[in-house]
Amino acid sequence: MKRYLLWISIAAPSIVIIGFFWLMLNEPGNQQSRTAPVRVSGEASIGGPFTLVDHTGRTVSEADFLGKPMLIYFGYTFCPDVCPFSLQIMAAALDQLPAEMRDQFQPVLITVDPRRDTVEHLAQYVSSPAFPDGLVGLTGTEEQIRAVTSAYRVVFQQADAEEGGDGSDLDYLMDHTSFIYLMNAEGRFEDVFPHGANPETIAARLQEFIENTPRN
Repeated sequence: MKRYLLWISIAAPSIVIIGFFWLMLNEPGNQQSRTAPVRVSGEASIGGPFTLVDHTGRTVSEADFLGKPMLIYFGYTFCPDVCPFSLQIMAAALDQLPAEMRDQFQPVLITVDPRRDTVEHLAQYVSSPAFPDGLVGLTGTEEQIRAVTSAYRVVFQQADAEEGGDGSDLDYLMDHTSFIYLMNAEGRFEDVFPHGANPETIAARLQEFIENTPRN
């Protein structure tokens, strides 16, 4: 598949989701400033049950994360630019929140490259001081990764081997959807931040989310 066709297939779901939110925010009678989370009608169509392995080697499911809102990013540790940039944006957004708000969020990286992203490799990667404090890395079998990416409407595909690479079958890039998902403490979808969103915008939305979330 030619690279431009590959990017069209990767970008299409992202365009649909962004278009949905644009229509929600710009339909007639909905021009006031946004004061509540944007939700899909009925049960959330983004997110759902999963079973994966975290960067400590522990098998986890979505139930292990209940009780804290999550910021989830799908990427991979061999990504040369987009993934580390997105995780740094997430960290910068969280750093702008008061400590008591920041500590309420659980940042999560789910790999789209389980072939190379072993538990050991993820453990080293998520410990980077450039990334959010407490970042949890999740991997699994190819079947488990396909299941969780399908639940979150994430599209990914192995790209051609990088030019100038060593020619091994492990020398490749991954094309993938690049969003940060906000899930609430019950594991339901609340919002999505596209690639390129600035930390100030994300931080303001996270603060709004916390302030509008009823306390038990």
